[in-house]
Amino acid sequence: MEAIMETTTRKQGNAVVVTVKGKLDAVSSPEFEKGLAELIAEGEKVFIIDFGELDYISSAGLRSILATAKKLKAKEGQLLLSTLKDVVKKVFEVSGFSSIIPIHESVESALAQI
Repeated sequence: MEAIMETTTRKQGNAVVVTVKGKLDAVSSPEFEKGLAELIAEGEKVFIIDFGELDYISSAGLRSILATAKKLKAKEGQLLLSTLKDVVKKVFEVSGFSSIIPIHESVESALAQI
């Protein structure tokens, strides 16, 4: 069976860039959120989520983004999103999340805001 979601993580400057590929839904979002929570527990405070290869996000995926943003805010950290495909960007706009979490055209423009 094909993986629903894949993530890769790299450190770029003082940020952790997490590239998400595939679908972020009820099946994959708990694993996604757990991975980010572990990095936060290790002391990481600035995350850029690169959604350039994300094809689909559900309400469960949105909840995991919001939960992560709240954890980071409590630690005076930052969560930025980048490279959203139109279909994913529309979900963020309709849900109102685009007014809560900064969205950037590229990882580089997100890095410039840190």
